[in-house]
Amino acid sequence: MRTTPASLGAVAAALSLLLCAAPAAPAAPLAPAARPAPAPPGGRAVAEDRGADLVARRAARAAAGLAFRPCPAAEELPGPVRCAVVRVPLDYARPDGPRISLTVSRVAATGSGGAARQGALVHNPGGPGGSGMYFPLLAELPQWRRIAAAYDLVGYAPRGVGRSAPLSCRDPAAGAGVPTQVPVRPSAAYKAERLAAARAYARGCAERAGAALSHYTTANNVRDLHVLRAALGEPKLTFLGSSYGTYLGAVYATRYPGHVRRMVFDSAVDPDPARVWYRNNLGQAPAFERRWHDFRAWAARHHDVYGLGATPEAVRASYERVRAAVARTPAGGVVGTGELQAAYLRAAYYDDVWPDRAAALAAYLRGDPGPLTAQAAPDPSEAGAAAAENATAVYTAVLCNDAPWPADWAVWDRDNTELARTAPFETWANAFLNLPCASWPIRDRQRPVAVGAPHPGLPRTLVVAAERDGATPYRGALELQRRLGAEAALVTERGAGHHGVVGGRNDCVDRHVERYLLTGDTAGWRVTCGPHPEPAPVSLDGRAASARGALLPPAV
Repeated sequence: MRTTPASLGAVAAALSLLLCAAPAAPAAPLAPAARPAPAPPGGRAVAEDRGADLVARRAARAAAGLAFRPCPAAEELPGPVRCAVVRVPLDYARPDGPRISLTVSRVAATGSGGAARQGALVHNPGGPGGSGMYFPLLAELPQWRRIAAAYDLVGYAPRGVGRSAPLSCRDPAAGAGVPTQVPVRPSAAYKAERLAAARAYARGCAERAGAALSHYTTANNVRDLHVLRAALGEPKLTFLGSSYGTYLGAVYATRYPGHVRRMVFDSAVDPDPARVWYRNNLGQAPAFERRWHDFRAWAARHHDVYGLGATPEAVRASYERVRAAVARTPAGGVVGTGELQAAYLRAAYYDDVWPDRAAALAAYLRGDPGPLTAQAAPDPSEAGAAAAENATAVYTAVLCNDAPWPADWAVWDRDNTELARTAPFETWANAFLNLPCASWPIRDRQRPVAVGAPHPGLPRTLVVAAERDGATPYRGALELQRRLGAEAALVTERGAGHHGVVGGRNDCVDRHVERYLLTGDTAGWRVTCGPHPEPAPVSLDGRAASARGALLPPAV
């Protein structure tokens, strides 16, 4: 699954203006952690699960629990949010061995309207490689007030992310060279260059992380979540996972069904072990192609505003004119075809960016490269480069460690060449992103968990999905619901494809999610909502029609 690091800092800064202090809430009663469901065959996995169980029991017995204090300045979180650290083993097979610190953020349940506290709602935004530290900032926004009245909103940075034992595979400055020029149809020579670069990146991961590299896995992310739940004083987990966060939650529900209270799976990854992760990545190509068409069709409907063409094909031609131009002369000296592709991939993820992306193309074609440069140029700061490299490193390590990948380049070349014939927009970029997994230096990789085989103790869960999602195609939501069993409900947003459905974009979806989190009830096994409103076009003179934006930062 391709990660697209979200601009969480800008979102957090805007949301922080709306926050006010929240009163403290009493802690939930502590309870001993139950034994996990039987682990897959293998002595090490059994030892790791036992270690996780031991650490969770200790965390649940700790009298003080997590010590939440004002957040360090590095987190860039405002006063109402409090931060803490939970210590977990690097290697759960050695529960008393070296430990790492995971950063946690929280705003306590407000209790407004006399709402009774229901515990902590923990969020994972996906990636893998995304940080959820921003999540408590949503507490005082109108669409979240009823949930925030009943729940502590808890975010965290998973292992390897941000300040949680950060992982890096190369010097961030080494990957900051711009512009980059990426051919539409890669030649054999270009493919050889990318294969060599992927091998070098994999070596860099091993050299910089050393023996710790093998411990960045979904299985350990699940164990960390198990310990975090216990450290929060919660006998059972209430969880909101987006994108990869849905897979994390699904594996947690499979391994620890007795510790699940409520779970929302937003934009679900297909958990079929046969698709984790190589085939899931192949499956993104046609889905991204549909979303690329959706953006172009929208721009064509607003030809009177942008002048990019009155049909999707004409808009594609306008984009290709821009692509050819930045291949010759990079926009602003920093935006080549690689940066252009990355910027417009976000239009296949998030339709919130459609007005700005269309306006940037139109302005460029009228002789003004400024908007395109502003939107497509990578963050030039040292901190921005480090954050981008960190997100990519964690993404790569988790996916490569999680499952076997083809080691033979001929397999990758065959599969992606075939895909690119009908879905050229993102096929090769995605292949090259994941290519370090072909030469990954960890010999004993994980085997994907067989999500499902629901245990009697697993309560009702809620899956939410957009029908035309490119990053997590809709078939994944159907597969996850099937595997979670009869108690899993599915809410589908018809005719929409924005990646990350929950959080202020669609009132119908949000009503279902709020009802479930507050009462545990769902409207039925499968229900549908109409699509959220399309974004309003932005005129080239900068005057935009008002449009409601998403209140959850993008899933990744």
